[in-house]
Amino acid sequence: MDTNSKGFMAKFQAVLEKYVVPVATKISQQRHLAAVRDGLTVLVPVTIIGGFAVLLAAPPVSASMEPTNFLFQFLCAWRDWAAANSALLMTPYNLTIGCISVYVVLGVAYQLCKTYKMDPISNLISTLLVFLCISGVPQAYVSGEASVTAIPLTNLGAAGMFTAIIIALAVIEITHLFIAKKWVIKLPDSVPPNVAAPFNVLIPGIVNLLLFMFLDNICVSSLDTNIPGLVYTMFQPLISATGSLPSILLINVLMTIFWFFGIHGANMVGVVVTPLTTLGLTLNAEAYAAGEELPSIFAGAVNSVYGGWISYFAVVIVILLFCKSSQAKSIAKIASVPAFFNINEPLIFGLPTVLNPFTLITFLICNNLNFTIVYLLMDSGFLGRFFVQLPFTVPGPLQAWLASMDAKSILVWLALLALDIVIALPFIKAYDKQLLASESAGEMSAE
Repeated sequence: MDTNSKGFMAKFQAVLEKYVVPVATKISQQRHLAAVRDGLTVLVPVTIIGGFAVLLAAPPVSASMEPTNFLFQFLCAWRDWAAANSALLMTPYNLTIGCISVYVVLGVAYQLCKTYKMDPISNLISTLLVFLCISGVPQAYVSGEASVTAIPLTNLGAAGMFTAIIIALAVIEITHLFIAKKWVIKLPDSVPPNVAAPFNVLIPGIVNLLLFMFLDNICVSSLDTNIPGLVYTMFQPLISATGSLPSILLINVLMTIFWFFGIHGANMVGVVVTPLTTLGLTLNAEAYAAGEELPSIFAGAVNSVYGGWISYFAVVIVILLFCKSSQAKSIAKIASVPAFFNINEPLIFGLPTVLNPFTLITFLICNNLNFTIVYLLMDSGFLGRFFVQLPFTVPGPLQAWLASMDAKSILVWLALLALDIVIALPFIKAYDKQLLASESAGEMSAE
């Protein structure tokens, strides 16, 4: 790089280190935001099980398909078997993704309890009780001559996610306040902790329950909607705005910049991104189960699958095929297998990409161009949207296909990989030239 470019990068780095990184670090470490991020992250097994359940129950096979060959015979048999066992197959889905907000309220409440070192079990029970009294009110349903009382899943699914987050944070905060002020039933020290803990949350639990039921009654009487309905309506503009292409590109830029400084980019933006991608995935799974059009592009791991997982692997390929530096090639050989399974830390800290302007520019261009293309393809209906959650170590092209059940996803992923290789080539070659010069200088000084 020339002197002017180095001077600009130094100034740019100084500005980011002084203004952006400290603020972002504080935000990511804020206890309530971190509780939301970590509380939703632990739900991955739930969404994986629910996603595969709905896929089994509703195979991507058209009703008009005929068993004309072996593959079509298998698909038609799968379709007929799923139709005959629909109720059984949908049970895991209904109790996972269909009730996702129940797991959200438990996950977020647990993570916040950890930061306050509060007894988790008693507080989780108290928080869940408040949430169910607001979102899971039993209703009577008439079927023929029989009347059945059941809990509707409407507000326990995606529609109740933000309500679950708010209730989890509010209930734990109020309980923490009561404990700090000693407005609790205090049993003698001789009483075992497991017996005393439930009594600590008894008074704040009653206060929380009465408070939220009172607020819910006000909403119903004055606004003709309950708290979950009001919260979901209020968050709709935010969901739409943050799921737009400019917002996602901004998220990608911030994530790349954080990684540039060696800070875990996904964790930094996860406080904002994780609730939105989890909600998007849940909405898509619900739509798929109902046979409707999938509403969310920004869902599940779509940004990672078509973003960093491709660009990092492209850099590894460029180094292995076109670079001559012994340092770069040795790191790329080590990082190649982990990168194939979407584990990029060996490359990030080994090459390194940290404080490396060549890879910074590469990832800024590749990640944003990739997602722009994917966003437009999904928006046009050409490319399937994600509705299944998979373990993050499933290789990118396979993940893209299984998460959307669209075979075109594999071709798009490979095409983007080829594009990223072309984009990365000049920048990585320039970095390789710099490494070669350093290695030559080191050999000369050793002589």
